[in-house]
Amino acid sequence: MLQLSKKIFAVSALVCCLTSCGFEPLYVEKTSSEDMWYYNNKFDTDIVREMAQIRVESVTDRIGQLVKNELMDTFNPMGTPKCSKYFLKIAPVNSRTVQQALRDDITATREKVEYRLTYSLWSKEDGQLVSGESSIFLSYDLLDNPYSTTMDKKKIEKDGAKILANEISLRIGAYFHSVKTKRGNPDEF
Repeated sequence: MLQLSKKIFAVSALVCCLTSCGFEPLYVEKTSSEDMWYYNNKFDTDIVREMAQIRVESVTDRIGQLVKNELMDTFNPMGTPKCSKYFLKIAPVNSRTVQQALRDDITATREKVEYRLTYSLWSKEDGQLVSGESSIFLSYDLLDNPYSTTMDKKKIEKDGAKILANEISLRIGAYFHSVKTKRGNPDEF
């Protein structure tokens, strides 16, 4: 019985800590005049509408194009807006490859790739709103069959693009959320 009490106390303490950490749901409508958030079967679509007005600028490299396509699917599922209010610039993706898991004859059996990009969200009226850098580490096996290795490399490029686009999308959504709720410093994002 004492063990159960300790577990209940630990869970209660964890819940209290999480409620005081400043976590706020991104797409849930604030339905109270107090500082309380709760889900009332209503989603706040203001942030989604703002993000739908973002035009993603062209990027010259392959991985950058994959990131752009993912972002366009996220921001503009109904198509690119004709008169966009914001535009997102993405610098070409820097990639760095490191060989790992060396054999006795000093040939690698695995490669780790780092993809790093910088981005900035601009408004036509207010100038630069958000800027940041995102990076991801992925790896793939170097197989005996060159075709399989090439396909593995292409798969991590697609996976890396999805992860980078998701991170950028979340940061921009957090920016719009902070502006809408007038909380926090928007420059942190």
